[in-house]
Amino acid sequence: MMNGLVLQAFRTGVKFMQVKIAPSILSSNFARIGEQVQAAIEAGADYIHVDVMDGHFVPNLTIGPPIVAAIHPIAQAAGIPLDVHLMIEKPERLIPAFAEAGASHLTVHVETCPHLHRTIQHIHEQGVKAGVTLNPATPLVTLEEILSDVDLVLVMSVNPGFGGQEYIPASTDKIARLRRMLDQRGLAHVELEVDGGIKPDNAAEVVGAGANVLVAGSAIFNPHGSIAENIAALRAGASREA
Repeated sequence: MMNGLVLQAFRTGVKFMQVKIAPSILSSNFARIGEQVQAAIEAGADYIHVDVMDGHFVPNLTIGPPIVAAIHPIAQAAGIPLDVHLMIEKPERLIPAFAEAGASHLTVHVETCPHLHRTIQHIHEQGVKAGVTLNPATPLVTLEEILSDVDLVLVMSVNPGFGGQEYIPASTDKIARLRRMLDQRGLAHVELEVDGGIKPDNAAEVVGAGANVLVAGSAIFNPHGSIAENIAALRAGASREA
């Protein structure tokens, strides 16, 4: 069920962009990553989401530019953007490498960027769309001065570091408040992405709050259904009235 704040936002006639599904390869079988990326694209994925972790900012170590470069030809052939989320300290060091590897979007954390405007500008200078994200306990006020400069805002609905976590319920209010901020500033073109614990049974709540890009890992790459079946279930869940 939506709470009062979300229901109010839903009933005011907010016009949301078409919902996009971004499978996160963090939950894929890395021994079959190319095959699974291809399967996700054939199943209708709108983005391929790549979680980059450094073992410092978050307690996990994942992949780097070579993996992005390896899957880029698959995504490029289908015209599907690679949505790269940098959960790393000093991300500016690796922005050119990820851009060269084929990232279409690069998203950085407000918590790791003391000169956030400069970092966003650096991303744009690479010819890449720029996103900004924040952890669950980081308030939206930290985004106020950067919203007009970004192409995407990512709300983390779990504490980053590992896949398969449960959605934090308070994230729904946060998403709704962010959607109002964007709309009030005439920034409806900025995509509002949500990552963490997204499943068919809560997708409608998240979309109803104002998200238009849903990142999902374990809900898509799991042994309980094919990638195509799981993407279809998530898209169907997102279309239901919460």
